[in-house]
Amino acid sequence: MTEPAQPDLSVIVVSFNTRDLLQDCLQTLYRHAGPLRLQVIVVDNASDDGSADMVATEFPKAALIRSEVNLGFGPANNRGFEAATGRYVVLLNSDAFVDADTLPRACARMDEEPDTGLAGGRLVGRDGEWQPSARLFPSLLNEFLTISGLSAKRPTSRFFGRVDRTWADQDLPADVDWVPGAFTIIRTEALERVGVFDERFFLYYEEVDLCRRVQAAGYRIRYWPDVRVVHIGGESSRTLKRLTFSGSGNQLTLWRMRSQALYYRKHHSLMRAWLSMQLERGWHWLRGLRNRLTGAGEKAEESAVIQTLWRQAWRETEHGRSSPPQPW
Repeated sequence: MTEPAQPDLSVIVVSFNTRDLLQDCLQTLYRHAGPLRLQVIVVDNASDDGSADMVATEFPKAALIRSEVNLGFGPANNRGFEAATGRYVVLLNSDAFVDADTLPRACARMDEEPDTGLAGGRLVGRDGEWQPSARLFPSLLNEFLTISGLSAKRPTSRFFGRVDRTWADQDLPADVDWVPGAFTIIRTEALERVGVFDERFFLYYEEVDLCRRVQAAGYRIRYWPDVRVVHIGGESSRTLKRLTFSGSGNQLTLWRMRSQALYYRKHHSLMRAWLSMQLERGWHWLRGLRNRLTGAGEKAEESAVIQTLWRQAWRETEHGRSSPPQPW
Protein backbone atom coordinates (compact mmCIF):
# COMPACT_ATOMS: atom_id res chain seq x y z
CA MET A 1 0.00 0.00 0.00
CA THR A 2 1.41 3.40 -1.02
CA GLU A 3 2.15 5.84 1.79
CA PRO A 4 0.32 9.18 1.40
CA ALA A 5 2.61 11.97 0.20
CA GLN A 6 3.89 14.38 2.81
CA PRO A 7 1.92 17.66 2.79
CA ASP A 8 3.77 20.68 1.47
CA LEU A 9 2.16 22.87 4.10
CA SER A 10 0.52 22.25 7.44
CA VAL A 11 -1.76 25.24 7.95
CA ILE A 12 -2.79 25.85 11.56
CA VAL A 13 -5.81 28.08 12.19
CA VAL A 14 -6.68 28.94 15.79
CA SER A 15 -10.35 29.80 16.25
CA PHE A 16 -12.10 31.69 19.01
CA ASN A 17 -15.69 32.81 18.38
CA THR A 18 -15.14 33.85 14.76
CA ARG A 19 -17.43 31.29 13.10
CA ASP A 20 -18.36 33.18 9.94
CA LEU A 21 -14.86 34.55 9.39
CA LEU A 22 -13.39 31.11 10.01
CA GLN A 23 -15.74 29.65 7.40
CA ASP A 24 -14.60 32.25 4.84
CA CYS A 25 -10.96 31.77 5.84
CA LEU A 26 -11.09 28.00 5.27
CA GLN A 27 -13.02 28.29 2.02
CA THR A 28 -10.42 30.74 0.72
CA LEU A 29 -7.60 28.54 1.95
CA TYR A 30 -8.79 25.43 0.12
CA ARG A 31 -9.73 27.42 -2.99
CA HIS A 32 -6.26 28.95 -3.24
CA ALA A 33 -4.15 25.91 -2.39
CA GLY A 34 -3.14 25.55 -6.05
CA PRO A 35 -0.91 22.53 -6.67
CA LEU A 36 0.15 22.31 -3.03
CA ARG A 37 -0.74 19.43 -0.75
CA LEU A 38 -2.32 20.99 2.34
CA GLN A 39 -2.87 19.65 5.80
CA VAL A 40 -5.34 22.00 7.49
CA ILE A 41 -5.50 21.92 11.29
CA VAL A 42 -8.12 23.94 13.16
CA VAL A 43 -7.66 24.42 16.89
CA ASP A 44 -10.85 25.70 18.48
CA ASN A 45 -10.33 27.61 21.72
CA ALA A 46 -13.62 26.70 23.42
CA SER A 47 -15.75 28.86 21.12
CA ASP A 48 -19.39 29.16 22.08
CA ASP A 49 -20.63 30.27 18.63
CA GLY A 50 -20.64 26.87 16.91
CA SER A 51 -17.27 27.31 15.22
CA ALA A 52 -16.06 23.79 15.92
CA ASP A 53 -19.29 22.13 14.78
CA MET A 54 -19.21 24.18 11.58
CA VAL A 55 -15.70 22.96 10.81
CA ALA A 56 -16.64 19.34 11.52
CA THR A 57 -19.66 19.56 9.22
CA GLU A 58 -18.42 21.72 6.36
CA PHE A 59 -14.69 20.91 6.29
CA PRO A 60 -14.38 17.19 7.06
CA LYS A 61 -10.87 17.06 5.54
CA ALA A 62 -9.57 19.47 8.16
CA ALA A 63 -8.13 18.07 11.37
CA LEU A 64 -10.19 19.57 14.20
CA ILE A 65 -8.81 19.91 17.70
CA ARG A 66 -11.40 20.98 20.26
CA SER A 67 -10.13 22.56 23.45
CA GLU A 68 -12.40 22.74 26.48
CA VAL A 69 -10.72 25.99 27.58
CA ASN A 70 -9.33 29.04 25.83
CA LEU A 71 -5.67 28.11 25.48
CA GLY A 72 -4.59 31.45 24.08
CA PHE A 73 -2.66 31.95 20.85
CA GLY A 74 0.68 30.26 21.54
CA PRO A 75 -0.51 27.19 23.45
CA ALA A 76 -3.28 26.57 20.91
CA ASN A 77 -0.82 26.70 18.02
CA ASN A 78 1.40 24.29 19.94
CA ARG A 79 -1.43 21.75 19.85
CA GLY A 80 -1.49 22.25 16.11
CA PHE A 81 2.28 21.81 15.86
CA GLU A 82 1.94 18.39 17.49
CA ALA A 83 -0.34 17.25 14.65
CA ALA A 84 1.57 18.94 11.80
CA THR A 85 3.37 16.73 9.26
CA GLY A 86 4.06 19.19 6.43
CA ARG A 87 7.41 20.31 5.05
CA TYR A 88 6.56 23.79 6.31
CA VAL A 89 4.08 25.04 8.88
CA VAL A 90 1.86 28.05 8.23
CA LEU A 91 0.10 29.94 11.02
CA LEU A 92 -3.00 31.72 9.76
CA ASN A 93 -5.46 33.79 11.77
CA SER A 94 -9.12 32.97 11.31
CA ASP A 95 -9.63 36.59 10.20
CA ALA A 96 -6.89 36.39 7.56
CA PHE A 97 -7.42 35.48 3.92
CA VAL A 98 -4.79 34.33 1.44
CA ASP A 99 -4.66 35.48 -2.18
CA ALA A 100 -4.62 32.97 -5.03
CA ASP A 101 -0.80 32.85 -5.17
CA THR A 102 0.01 33.45 -1.49
CA LEU A 103 0.69 29.86 -0.45
CA PRO A 104 2.54 28.72 -3.62
CA ARG A 105 4.78 31.80 -3.45
CA ALA A 106 5.51 31.38 0.25
CA CYS A 107 6.35 27.71 -0.24
CA ALA A 108 8.59 28.51 -3.25
CA ARG A 109 10.42 31.22 -1.28
CA MET A 110 11.17 28.78 1.53
CA ASP A 111 12.51 26.29 -1.01
CA GLU A 112 14.72 29.00 -2.53
CA GLU A 113 16.02 30.32 0.81
CA PRO A 114 17.15 27.38 2.94
CA ASP A 115 18.61 29.73 5.56
CA THR A 116 15.21 31.34 6.18
CA GLY A 117 13.66 29.90 9.31
CA LEU A 118 10.50 31.97 9.50
CA ALA A 119 8.84 34.53 7.23
CA GLY A 120 5.76 36.70 6.81
CA GLY A 121 4.05 38.53 3.98
CA ARG A 122 2.40 41.85 3.28
CA LEU A 123 -0.65 42.31 5.52
CA VAL A 124 -3.41 44.55 4.24
CA GLY A 125 -6.87 45.45 5.50
CA ARG A 126 -10.18 44.87 3.75
CA ASP A 127 -9.69 48.06 1.76
CA GLY A 128 -6.13 47.18 0.81
CA GLU A 129 -4.59 49.58 3.34
CA TRP A 130 -1.13 48.51 4.48
CA GLN A 131 -0.76 47.06 7.97
CA PRO A 132 2.52 46.76 9.90
CA SER A 133 3.99 43.55 8.53
CA ALA A 134 7.60 43.50 9.76
CA ARG A 135 8.96 44.99 12.95
CA LEU A 136 11.97 45.56 15.18
CA PHE A 137 12.32 43.69 18.44
CA PRO A 138 10.96 45.57 21.47
CA SER A 139 13.43 47.77 23.33
CA LEU A 140 13.18 50.65 25.76
CA LEU A 141 13.90 53.08 22.93
CA ASN A 142 11.26 51.52 20.71
CA GLU A 143 8.74 51.55 23.57
CA PHE A 144 9.37 55.26 24.09
CA LEU A 145 8.98 56.09 20.40
CA THR A 146 5.65 54.26 20.35
CA ILE A 147 4.23 55.54 23.64
CA SER A 148 5.23 59.12 22.92
CA GLY A 149 3.62 59.06 19.49
CA LEU A 150 6.87 60.06 17.77
CA SER A 151 6.77 56.96 15.56
CA ALA A 152 3.32 57.90 14.30
CA LYS A 153 4.20 61.58 13.84
CA ARG A 154 7.34 60.96 11.78
CA PRO A 155 6.76 57.65 10.00
CA THR A 156 9.12 58.34 7.09
CA SER A 157 12.10 58.90 9.39
CA ARG A 158 14.41 55.91 9.57
CA PHE A 159 14.94 56.60 13.26
CA PHE A 160 11.43 57.52 14.42
CA GLY A 161 9.72 55.05 12.07
CA ARG A 162 11.98 52.19 13.06
CA VAL A 163 9.47 50.17 15.12
CA ASP A 164 7.18 49.20 12.22
CA ARG A 165 9.68 50.00 9.46
CA THR A 166 7.33 52.67 8.13
CA TRP A 167 10.33 54.39 6.55
CA ALA A 168 11.11 51.42 4.31
CA ASP A 169 9.95 50.65 0.79
CA GLN A 170 7.23 48.09 1.50
CA ASP A 171 7.63 46.63 -1.99
CA LEU A 172 11.11 45.32 -1.22
CA PRO A 173 11.81 42.03 0.59
CA ALA A 174 13.88 42.41 3.73
CA ASP A 175 15.55 40.67 6.64
CA VAL A 176 13.63 41.77 9.73
CA ASP A 177 13.44 41.06 13.45
CA TRP A 178 9.92 39.65 13.66
CA VAL A 179 6.68 39.31 11.72
CA PRO A 180 3.10 39.22 13.08
CA GLY A 181 1.45 35.86 13.67
CA ALA A 182 -1.56 36.63 11.45
CA PHE A 183 0.36 34.88 8.67
CA THR A 184 3.66 33.15 9.28
CA ILE A 185 5.43 30.34 7.46
CA ILE A 186 7.96 28.37 9.49
CA ARG A 187 10.61 25.87 8.47
CA THR A 188 9.87 22.65 10.33
CA GLU A 189 13.57 22.06 10.90
CA ALA A 190 13.89 25.45 12.63
CA LEU A 191 10.87 24.71 14.81
CA GLU A 192 12.31 21.36 15.84
CA ARG A 193 15.59 23.06 16.69
CA VAL A 194 14.35 26.01 18.76
CA GLY A 195 11.10 24.60 20.13
CA VAL A 196 7.51 25.74 19.89
CA PHE A 197 5.80 28.77 21.45
CA ASP A 198 6.66 29.52 25.06
CA GLU A 199 3.31 28.81 26.74
CA ARG A 200 3.91 31.35 29.47
CA PHE A 201 2.78 33.91 26.87
CA PHE A 202 -0.98 33.41 26.80
CA LEU A 203 -1.46 36.26 24.34
CA TYR A 204 0.92 38.91 22.92
CA TYR A 205 4.70 38.67 22.52
CA GLU A 206 4.64 34.93 21.78
CA GLU A 207 5.59 35.41 18.13
CA VAL A 208 8.25 37.98 19.10
CA ASP A 209 9.78 35.45 21.46
CA LEU A 210 9.71 32.70 18.81
CA CYS A 211 11.28 34.93 16.16
CA ARG A 212 14.01 35.92 18.60
CA ARG A 213 14.85 32.26 19.25
CA VAL A 214 14.78 31.38 15.55
CA GLN A 215 17.11 34.27 14.76
CA ALA A 216 19.43 33.35 17.64
CA ALA A 217 19.71 29.85 16.15
CA GLY A 218 21.21 31.37 12.98
CA TYR A 219 18.16 31.51 10.72
CA ARG A 220 16.89 34.54 8.84
CA ILE A 221 13.51 36.15 9.51
CA ARG A 222 12.11 37.42 6.22
CA TYR A 223 9.47 39.82 4.95
CA TRP A 224 8.12 39.03 1.47
CA PRO A 225 5.93 41.80 -0.01
CA ASP A 226 4.56 39.66 -2.87
CA VAL A 227 3.08 37.18 -0.37
CA ARG A 228 -0.16 39.06 0.29
CA VAL A 229 -2.69 38.37 3.04
CA VAL A 230 -5.88 40.30 3.82
CA HIS A 231 -6.12 40.65 7.60
CA ILE A 232 -9.12 42.12 9.37
CA GLY A 233 -7.72 42.00 12.90
CA GLY A 234 -9.10 42.12 16.41
CA GLU A 235 -12.17 39.95 15.84
CA SER A 236 -11.55 37.48 18.67
CA SER A 237 -10.72 40.32 21.04
CA ARG A 238 -14.06 41.98 20.37
CA THR A 239 -15.85 38.98 21.87
CA LEU A 240 -14.19 39.65 25.23
CA LYS A 241 -16.07 42.83 26.04
CA ARG A 242 -15.63 42.40 29.76
CA LEU A 243 -11.86 42.69 29.31
CA THR A 244 -11.92 45.96 27.43
CA PHE A 245 -10.19 48.61 29.50
CA SER A 246 -10.61 52.39 29.52
CA GLY A 247 -10.49 53.84 26.01
CA SER A 248 -8.12 51.29 24.55
CA GLY A 249 -10.67 49.77 22.20
CA ASN A 250 -10.20 46.06 21.74
CA GLN A 251 -6.73 45.95 23.24
CA LEU A 252 -6.58 43.49 26.09
CA THR A 253 -4.35 45.79 28.02
CA LEU A 254 -3.68 43.72 31.09
CA TRP A 255 -2.72 40.67 29.03
CA ARG A 256 -0.33 42.75 26.95
CA MET A 257 1.33 44.11 30.07
CA ARG A 258 1.74 40.68 31.60
CA SER A 259 3.38 39.38 28.43
CA GLN A 260 5.56 42.47 28.14
CA ALA A 261 6.91 41.93 31.65
CA LEU A 262 7.53 38.24 30.92
CA TYR A 263 9.31 39.05 27.65
CA TYR A 264 11.66 41.67 29.05
CA ARG A 265 12.53 39.53 32.06
CA LYS A 266 13.22 36.50 29.82
CA HIS A 267 15.29 38.19 27.12
CA HIS A 268 16.83 41.10 28.99
CA SER A 269 16.80 41.44 32.76
CA LEU A 270 14.71 42.25 35.80
CA MET A 271 15.94 45.84 35.56
CA ARG A 272 14.82 46.27 31.96
CA ALA A 273 11.49 44.65 32.70
CA TRP A 274 11.01 47.14 35.52
CA LEU A 275 12.14 50.04 33.32
CA SER A 276 9.70 49.06 30.53
CA MET A 277 6.90 49.19 33.08
CA GLN A 278 8.08 52.48 34.59
CA LEU A 279 8.45 54.04 31.17
CA GLU A 280 4.78 53.55 30.35
CA ARG A 281 3.59 54.34 33.86
CA GLY A 282 5.70 57.50 33.96
CA TRP A 283 4.43 58.64 30.60
CA HIS A 284 0.84 58.18 31.70
CA TRP A 285 1.50 59.93 35.01
CA LEU A 286 2.63 62.98 33.05
CA ARG A 287 -0.24 62.62 30.56
CA GLY A 288 -2.73 62.30 33.39
CA LEU A 289 -1.35 65.38 35.15
CA ARG A 290 -1.54 67.45 31.98
CA ASN A 291 -5.08 66.33 31.22
CA ARG A 292 -6.27 67.05 34.74
CA LEU A 293 -4.85 70.56 34.49
CA THR A 294 -6.56 71.14 31.15
CA GLY A 295 -9.87 69.67 32.28
CA ALA A 296 -9.69 66.54 30.11
CA GLY A 297 -10.93 64.28 32.90
CA GLU A 298 -11.74 61.26 30.74
CA LYS A 299 -8.22 61.09 29.31
CA ALA A 300 -6.74 61.58 32.77
CA GLU A 301 -8.80 58.63 34.01
CA GLU A 302 -7.54 56.48 31.13
CA SER A 303 -3.97 57.20 32.18
CA ALA A 304 -4.80 56.35 35.80
CA VAL A 305 -6.22 53.00 34.68
CA ILE A 306 -3.04 52.22 32.72
CA GLN A 307 -0.91 52.87 35.81
CA THR A 308 -3.16 50.65 37.95
CA LEU A 309 -3.09 47.84 35.40
CA TRP A 310 0.69 47.92 35.25
CA ARG A 311 0.91 47.54 39.03
CA GLN A 312 -1.43 44.57 38.75
CA ALA A 313 0.48 42.95 35.88
CA TRP A 314 3.82 43.42 37.66
CA ARG A 315 2.46 41.80 40.81
CA GLU A 316 0.70 38.94 39.00
CA THR A 317 3.78 37.98 36.97
CA GLU A 318 6.03 38.16 40.05
CA HIS A 319 8.03 40.95 38.41
CA GLY A 320 8.06 39.22 35.02
CA ARG A 321 9.27 35.90 36.42
CA SER A 322 6.22 33.67 35.99
CA SER A 323 2.94 33.49 34.12
CA PRO A 324 -0.30 33.74 36.12
CA PRO A 325 -2.53 30.63 36.07
CA GLN A 326 -4.09 30.10 32.66
CA PRO A 327 -6.44 30.71 30.97
CA TRP A 328 -5.91 34.36 31.79
